[in-house]
Amino acid sequence: MPSAQDPFYVVKAEIQESIDNLQSTFHQWENTSNAAEQGRLRKEVRAGCESIEWQVDELDKAIAVASRDPSWYGIDAVELESRRTWTNGARSQVDTMKKALEAGKSSSTTGHASVNGMRQELMRLPNSHQSDTYNQYTGRDNDDFIQSESDRQMLLIKKQDEELDELSESVRRIGGVGLTIHDELTSQDKILEELGSEMESTTNRLDFVQKKVGMVMKKASTKGQIMMICGLLALFIFLFILVFFT
Repeated sequence: MPSAQDPFYVVKAEIQESIDNLQSTFHQWENTSNAAEQGRLRKEVRAGCESIEWQVDELDKAIAVASRDPSWYGIDAVELESRRTWTNGARSQVDTMKKALEAGKSSSTTGHASVNGMRQELMRLPNSHQSDTYNQYTGRDNDDFIQSESDRQMLLIKKQDEELDELSESVRRIGGVGLTIHDELTSQDKILEELGSEMESTTNRLDFVQKKVGMVMKKASTKGQIMMICGLLALFIFLFILVFFT
């Protein structure tokens, strides 16, 4: 079962939340009778549909990439099909709202066409100015939507850059710790080498002393050996008293 931290499910949750909010706005548009409010809600729903369609398209592209090697992403064919089904369903919901908007716009246009014609005929005013104004507002809405999406992309890129900077800083800290450990190990190795050299030198000296003592013991008579042993014993006792009783 894919993890809840899978980027697909994070984006899916965001898109689903946008669809839910858009449906709420769409129902408001259906139920309102105020022409100005209805026009405002229509623009809001249309912009929301375009935004969600773009997000679903991007999600479809990610699914297509994952389908090339599903095992590398930790998913299987069933999961891929489930994701495609969800994106198709999301796109279908958006298409349904768009078609309803167009149908509502057409009926509104048909209902008011005769009234507008009579009004223009009575007032003897051309409709070109109103058409230009409408095109101006439509172009402004499109520009606002494009600017909004551009700002959103810039924020995403900025966030990714910040995360990459944090990752780079972590790598540098780990590299510094690695160098410190290497220097410490090198220092410890030198200390061990010096200790080994000193132990070897001390061992050689002890061997030399033992050989000398052996030669002296061989040359000395039995009486001399006894006196030497007694002398060493007395020296040992003296040192023992000196160390432990003073």
